[in-house]
Amino acid sequence: MIVRLGALCLMAWMLGFAWFAIFLPQPLDDRRTDAIVVLTGGAGRIDRGIALLEAGAARRMLISGVDRKVRPVELAAQYKTPEKLFSCCITLGRAAIDTRSNAIETAHWLERRDFSTVRLITTDWHMRRAALELRQALPQNVTIVYDAVPSRPSLTMLVREYNKYLLRRAAALTGI
Repeated sequence: MIVRLGALCLMAWMLGFAWFAIFLPQPLDDRRTDAIVVLTGGAGRIDRGIALLEAGAARRMLISGVDRKVRPVELAAQYKTPEKLFSCCITLGRAAIDTRSNAIETAHWLERRDFSTVRLITTDWHMRRAALELRQALPQNVTIVYDAVPSRPSLTMLVREYNKYLLRRAAALTGI
């Protein structure tokens, strides 16, 4: 009985992992939202956010999880972006240290600005967990659209992220 239950759990985990790894979220079109939120930590995320902001896909952008030592002028130079874009339209969020605190920081930022639509930008393998955290932190009336930055994650990275995702789902079900 225990062996069958263990085998059933393993099969469910494997099928879920296959879904998670094969059907990674994809980039979104250029639809307009009130704001863009970029979670730091992966290549191409900030580039994608800046390109969309410059194209007029949103009025404002939050980069969540920026190190306290980083100055806007440094980011502007690194991403070859006019400093005036950083001063008018980009907020550097410095409170977040992980995905959960990214969601909390984002919720506070959106709340202060009364935005109703937001584009979440993060890496494809990270999107499901980031979206789960953000959905839990935001009121139901805020619409989130997901814009994944494509990557080539290793099997180890996918397994680790899938397990984190499952743990956060379980925690959310129990109210943690």
